[in-house]
Parts: sequence; structure tokens; C-alpha cells
Amino acid sequence: MTSASSTSSSAAAHAAQSNYYRPSRLMRAVRFGLTTSERLWPALGVRAAHRIFGTPLPLKWLYRAQAPGAAWRREAWSFENASLGLYHLATQDSGAESAPVVLLVHGWGGHAGQMLTLAEAVANAGLRPVLLELPAHGRSAGMMSNAPQFARAISYVVARLVADGHALRAVVAHSMGANALGVAAAQGLRAERLVLLAPPASAREFTRYFTHTFGLSEKTRLAMQRLFEAQEGFLMAQLEPAAVGPRIVQPTLIVHDRDDRVNRFADAQAYRDAIKGAQLVATQGLGHRRILKEEGVIQQVTRFIARAD
Repeated sequence: MTSASSTSSSAAAHAAQSNYYRPSRLMRAVRFGLTTSERLWPALGVRAAHRIFGTPLPLKWLYRAQAPGAAWRREAWSFENASLGLYHLATQDSGAESAPVVLLVHGWGGHAGQMLTLAEAVANAGLRPVLLELPAHGRSAGMMSNAPQFARAISYVVARLVADGHALRAVVAHSMGANALGVAAAQGLRAERLVLLAPPASAREFTRYFTHTFGLSEKTRLAMQRLFEAQEGFLMAQLEPAAVGPRIVQPTLIVHDRDDRVNRFADAQAYRDAIKGAQLVATQGLGHRRILKEEGVIQQVTRFIARAD
């Protein structure tokens, strides 16, 4: 059993290197509300913490102006109690309709527009990029989501594309999207190659960071984790590299920056060690999101997915 002191140390260590929940007036107000609820009505505190934990930040309406532009045609697909957005390159020539598809997936709190640079490189390589916008993100319906739902969404979209006659050359995913891609691949995803960009290794560690940031107790953290697991029918341990990696059979490229302050470089190393034959490319000085636009990274990812085995 993990002692309270070691749990606190782990949370503090993660918090020290992560800046996902950046200090702000809003974060201070949320912290006050959660700690007050925890003290006065513990069950309400757990439910409130679970809701905040499952709400992507920044809120999706802040990014709607950054959606892919007129060159992209959007489809809305119903999915569970929300929806998905798929963007197809409307300006690509008709011959590209039969080209292998590359599905590009953003991360937690992200949006499809963040994957545009990669998508354009994919199109220039003669492949067909499709941007996926996940529930509760961008223009997709929903207010809450999580990694298991991300994984189900990726699996569903790939299955529908394959059923429609498309060959899936690769799925490229960033941050928590990459974690979800690992889960989907371990369950038999029909894609030839995988690219994991800045993946997080442990949802449980993130709950520790979350509760540390908002001043909540280990008792609340554990109750929040159990509520998440009960609702999803999915243990957090099943999201980790040691659980999914040995079941991934596709050639896999992992790209992670050593200065990433959202997800640790050690997270990428955990995936590399768990996935047979996985290749890890380490960058320096790009952080968590600039790897999505850096020319050298774009070239390496494109070369990896353009190869047909």
C-alpha cells in the first residue's frame, strides 16, 4: 500500500514539472470551491472534483475561431452522448480519394486546428489526411470526456473508415490522444502504423497532480478515481504503457521533447520500453505543443508514415 507521504511526494514531483493547470484567478476560485465542498460535504466534493477533472481546459469555445479553414470540409458524426468532427481536405485532387488515410488526433483541451501543419505535410506526401475532433473539444458536442472515451472514438472512426473502403496508413495522435491511441491499438485497431506525440503514461499520476493542485486529500482522489473507473468500466491501470504496450503490433514512432512540462519525457520512454520495436525520437527545447509544428519533427513523422511495408 502506498503511504500518504509517498503519495504526496509523487504528486508534488509531478506538479513541479507540469504546468497544465496554470495559476489564474479562475483556478484559485475552483480550488476554493473544491476544498470547501470537500470539507463541508465530502460526497459532493468527490462529484465536483470528478466533473472538473473530466472537463477539458481551456474551454472549447475559446478555440472555435482556430478551427481548420475553408480548405477543409467538416462532417459531424453522432457518438455516444456527444459528437465527433471529421475534417477532410476539400482542395485535394480527386485522385486522393483512393489514397491511404492518415487520421490525425489532437490531445486533451486541444482541437483539430493544432494538427494542420502535420496534415498539410501528409497531403503533400500523397496521402489523405483526416482530422478528428473529439467529444467536448472544438465544435464537437459534449462538455466532459476522458481517455477511455477518446480510445472508443478513435476505434469507432477507424472502423467506419475501413468499412467505407479506406486503407488506414497511420494514426497520429498528440498528448492524451496518444495515450488513447495506445489503448485503441492494444484492442486491435486496424491501422498500419502509429505515431505517439508527447504521450502521458499514467492517468493515476495525473489524478495525483490534479488533487495536489486543487488542495484535495488522497481520500478524495481515490474516491474520484473509483467513480471514474465505475462509470467507464475501465481501470486507470489499463491505460498505462505496461498494460497496452505488449499488445501493440504496429510499427510505432514516439516523439517527445525533453523539456515537455505537461507530460514527462520518462512517459515516452515507458512507451518505448513497452512496445516491441518502437522508435523514440527525442527533441530539445520544443516543449509540449511546438513539436506539432517544428519542421524536423514534421519531416520525420511524414517519412515514417509514408513508407509502405
